[in-house]
Amino acid sequence: MLRPKIPTNPTPAGHLTPPTVVEPTAVVPSAQVPPPAPVAPAPSRPTVQLTPGTALALVGGGTAVVLVVGAVLVSMLLAVAITGASVAVCALVIRSLVHADAKRR
Repeated sequence: MLRPKIPTNPTPAGHLTPPTVVEPTAVVPSAQVPPPAPVAPAPSRPTVQLTPGTALALVGGGTAVVLVVGAVLVSMLLAVAITGASVAVCALVIRSLVHADAKRR
């Protein structure tokens, strides 16, 4: 019932070239060349020299990053706290309105 249809490859048309025969060639040894003298590799990266001025700049930059990230995190925490407090106040107001309406009936 559910048999896959497998396509058949059509027969190639046109001229077919017969396979070529590869004949081995003779290996002729060349004259021995001495290996080149080892050369000291150049350093891939320049060395970093830490002067008092750059150390001070790194400390100042790190302090600035910490202060900015801290300010962002504190402001996000404050926003969540204010949102939670306002939702709590709204819930109390709605609860008191519903309770007062039920008391009047």
